[in-house]
Amino acid sequence: MATITELKCAVRETLESRGVLGQLKARIRAEVFSALDDQREPRPPLSHENLLINELIREYLEFNKYRYTASVLTAESGQPEVPLDRQFLANELKVTEDASSKSVPLLYGLVSHFVSSSDNGGKTFLRGASLPVGTTASSTVPGPDA
Repeated sequence: MATITELKCAVRETLESRGVLGQLKARIRAEVFSALDDQREPRPPLSHENLLINELIREYLEFNKYRYTASVLTAESGQPEVPLDRQFLANELKVTEDASSKSVPLLYGLVSHFVSSSDNGGKTFLRGASLPVGTTASSTVPGPDA
């Protein structure tokens, strides 16, 4: 008869081989984040820019098989469970794709564009983004004391 230790090991191996163990861990993390989240301090509304940024990150995470991290991002950010249509995302970002760029996340194409860009001596001018009402840049970016 198998010992308790052997049984635990067999269950763990089975759950890992089916990919269930990681999903369970991610679900537990998401529930812990939810339980620890201070509900008295409401999250700022999900702005259009945050929706796009989160979707770029989710597409990248899922492409690289970081599904558990993607599930925590979705739970914590309030991002819709159903991913945005890729063509919609490309249109919103005003990018055009070729056949090869469609096989990788949009974030790869954006990074590649800026890394290989030679306009303005290799520098790109970034303008400030519109943050949700009541949010300031100093409250969203950790300062030197963080």
